[in-house]
Amino acid sequence: MQAPLTIQPIGDEIAILWDDRTETYFPMEILRAASPSAENQGERDLLGKQIGGSDQKHFPGVRVTGWETVGGYAIQFRFSDGHNTGLFSYQYLRDLWDHLQKAGI
Repeated sequence: MQAPLTIQPIGDEIAILWDDRTETYFPMEILRAASPSAENQGERDLLGKQIGGSDQKHFPGVRVTGWETVGGYAIQFRFSDGHNTGLFSYQYLRDLWDHLQKAGI
């Protein structure tokens, strides 16, 4: 999957135009909740035991304050609550978009 052609904030959403001309729109609060970071999601040890993560699922008022592309495969968003450790792979974002569409969001 190629890097997005453009990324821009529009109101409370992040709009991404992909190389196949698909446009996706992500509410900023949902992006924060869906961060794939170990801080947010936790991680598993060698025995498969869940370590860390957060039970917080809602981030009212949190905004995306910036972003950068990482290694030609991901976007690292910076959020107004200081969170910035999640790497959103392009595939993860496309899958998240599909999930949001199916959920009617």
